[in-house]
Amino acid sequence: MQPSLPAEVPGAPRPGDFGRLHWRGRDMTVSQVSEATTDAELKALAEQAGRDLEDASAQEILQWAVGTFGKRFCVTSSMEDAVVAHLASRAMPGVDVVFLDTGYHFEETIGTRDAVEAVMDVNVITLTPRQTVAEQDAEHGPKLHDRDPDLCCALRKVKPLQEGLTGYAAWATGLRRDESPTRANTPVVGWDEKRRKVKVSPIARWTQDDVDAYVTEHGVLTNPLLMDGYASVGCAPCTRRVEAGEDARAGRWAGRAKTECGLHG
Repeated sequence: MQPSLPAEVPGAPRPGDFGRLHWRGRDMTVSQVSEATTDAELKALAEQAGRDLEDASAQEILQWAVGTFGKRFCVTSSMEDAVVAHLASRAMPGVDVVFLDTGYHFEETIGTRDAVEAVMDVNVITLTPRQTVAEQDAEHGPKLHDRDPDLCCALRKVKPLQEGLTGYAAWATGLRRDESPTRANTPVVGWDEKRRKVKVSPIARWTQDDVDAYVTEHGVLTNPLLMDGYASVGCAPCTRRVEAGEDARAGRWAGRAKTECGLHG
């Protein structure tokens, strides 16, 4: 089913808007950043927006991001679902959606990416590591994900994203505070110190029920694995189904102290 594309939020900024935005009784500055904008200015902008937009809806947060960054804004997606991509496409049709193809994904994940590209008004950009899995095996030995998952994630996720975000000033994620203790303090807009970019998490305050309701209302594409016991979908060798009572990310790197791949922590 092709997701519906509701009208933009009344009064919210659009690409190319400048000046002052009167939003929820407050005046906010809406200005499109340029390559001349310094890291210090971007950081201050992110911190201020995080405070101003804490109680804003996901759509309003994305409207702000699009109005502020224009084409220097992108969405990243693991293709667990297309909720943030769908939200962003309402604010900016044809928005760039960045996907990391690690070489270890489930077939269902690649299929979800292909479906998103086919039916949604987005521009899917697939990033790949510099080495194929075979080349990595030749240099580091087979099954690096079992022996040194941090290095594997660095080579197949962190470094490709670092390179792929070149040219963008801000990126959006699907992080939610309810997913795990490590994500409990995720700001809706914050400063990504590692990459020196503004990081937007428009659904940070959502619950799984909110996600499910949005998917149902708008017919948003989801990864079939979510209906097969997987609450969080990553690379196949490092992802298992979750048991009753476990948090959503308990199936990632099960049995290890590792809880994040390095993209968000």
